[in-house]
Amino acid sequence: MVKELEASNNEKSFILEALREGIRLDYREKHDFRPLRFFFGPNYGHVEVHLGATKILVKVSCEVTHPYPDRASEGILILNTEISPMAIPSLDIGRPSEDEVLVSRILERAIKRSRAIDTEGLCIVAGEKVWTIRVDIHFLEHDGNIIDAACIAALTALSHFRRPEVTLVGTDVTIHPVEQRNPVPLSVHHMPICVTFAFFDNGEILVVDPSLQEEQIREGDMTITLNDHREICALSKAGGIELNMDKIVLCSKIATARVTEIHDQIKKALEKDSESR
Repeated sequence: MVKELEASNNEKSFILEALREGIRLDYREKHDFRPLRFFFGPNYGHVEVHLGATKILVKVSCEVTHPYPDRASEGILILNTEISPMAIPSLDIGRPSEDEVLVSRILERAIKRSRAIDTEGLCIVAGEKVWTIRVDIHFLEHDGNIIDAACIAALTALSHFRRPEVTLVGTDVTIHPVEQRNPVPLSVHHMPICVTFAFFDNGEILVVDPSLQEEQIREGDMTITLNDHREICALSKAGGIELNMDKIVLCSKIATARVTEIHDQIKKALEKDSESR
């Protein structure tokens, strides 16, 4: 965490004592997420997600490119993260921060490696033309748990996105403007959602969706990625205190309930936007 944002000793003691009594600064229960809000832009794939005061903007775009030589019949999915000084003022401009690298790696495992998006369906002409889908993730405000917020925003934007319709006659490819034909949604196999836990008091206390103040005094954290089929897609733990298997199993059960709630919220937000268009 950025040095100048570190909590004072008095703040650390106050937050920890409150957690021991079952109280969080924002009065949430230990296993609750902060309020989740969705704002859709005029274009498909343009979504801003607020998780409490943490704000993420995602823009999905596409273009026709050549496929990778070893995956001639698959399209390409690119995830690009950018944490600007607007989110964390003390960041070094032009140099990726530790937070940005960590988020990028977790999102790669959660979304790309779990094959959440059908990349084979993005192939136009095998070995020649495929769709490249680019997901630009911008961090507007950091108030804790940017991993979960970024994952929710990216998946919502990918589900919301529509690519142009394509007609293939022989080797001739025609890309139809949105004004002429209805755009085509991406094929989403499943929805892998990240759920991050923070641990205190040698792991005796755990909370879901830690705020920035809680992150500053945590002794360790762990992110579990589960999809809407209750399958574990990834698990990430970068240092911190050791956790026994019972604690990990407990976290997975808590995460399962939270993922179901978040998936329902995403689905309702997408349906509401679809009706308004």
